[in-house]
Amino acid sequence: MMVTAPAVRAAHFVERLREHRSATQVEEYRRIFKARPGEPNEGDAFLGVRMGQVCALAKESIEMPLAEIEQLLESEFHEVRVGGLSIMDKQARRKRTPETRRKDLFDLYLRRMDRIDNWDLVDVCCPHVVGGYLFDFDQPRDVLYDLAHSANIWERRTAIVSTGYFLRQGDVADSFAIAELLLADEHDLIHKATGWMLREAGKRDRPHLLAFLHTHAATMPRVMLRYAVEHLDQEQRAQYLGRKKTA
Repeated sequence: MMVTAPAVRAAHFVERLREHRSATQVEEYRRIFKARPGEPNEGDAFLGVRMGQVCALAKESIEMPLAEIEQLLESEFHEVRVGGLSIMDKQARRKRTPETRRKDLFDLYLRRMDRIDNWDLVDVCCPHVVGGYLFDFDQPRDVLYDLAHSANIWERRTAIVSTGYFLRQGDVADSFAIAELLLADEHDLIHKATGWMLREAGKRDRPHLLAFLHTHAATMPRVMLRYAVEHLDQEQRAQYLGRKKTA
């Protein structure tokens, strides 16, 4: 008779995380994630567990059911939510994960974006869970364009970072198109993410990046531009960084 492994429970995952708590790490996370008094993410709670340990436990917990993962997303503690999203990422990456589960992971991410409220929470999960599902199963990508127009910064970041999966397959069109939508964004974390994706897109299609920069370098946010030109040679970087907006 086949013996089925017991389901991995959210409560057990949190218990395991608590074994690795560090007060010093709590203070470090408050600094990194701008969660100190008066900062944008004031009030975010941390256990003080290093991310390497969180991801290691997520790997051990890859069989966790969706309902238990959602319990992790409900947690007040940042590292617990990272753990839940990391499990989702690992399930999405696994080759034997069926399309039905990939769809469930995709739907869970979009449905619980209220719990995905910092840059690392977006980045750890959306490339494979969102971008990977759309690409691997040839799904419409309109959802990314809707997210790019969202008033929520983390939805906008999801839109551009999800295209990172497309880039790994050599598909650059959506990265450039969504980057263009985000050119006027006012948030530094969108500038960095968009510049990052432009840089990676340029590694696959240099002429497309140079054409994009020819059109937008003078007016795009400086942080975005600096990220986008990082892999160009010194002369090209200086050329684009030296462009000035004209009337």
